[in-house]
Parts: sequence; C-alpha cells; structure tokens
Amino acid sequence: MNKKRQKLQEAAQAHQDNLRKNLQHRLEVARTKGDMSLVRQLEAEADYLG
Repeated sequence: MNKKRQKLQEAAQAHQDNLRKNLQHRLEVARTKGDMSLVRQLEAEADYLG
C-alpha cells in the first residue's frame, strides 16, 4: 500500500509541476502581447497555486 501512496504523491507532484510550467508559459505570452488584464489574472492564479 505504501508504494501505491508514493506513486499517487509523485503523480500529484508532477501534475502541480506541469500546472506551474504551463502557467509560466501563459504569463510570458500575455506579457509579450502586453495583455495586462490577462497578466493580472494569471498572477492571481499563480498565487492560488502557491
């Protein structure tokens, strides 16, 4: 059972890492386009994710 829990934790961590990586990319694109409204929304999302 311990290995199953470890695999679940690893998957959850990978998911969080992917969310952050995707969010960083979206922020870069929004900044490049000068869409400050979207930048603020994405920064709020980043704060929520921690």
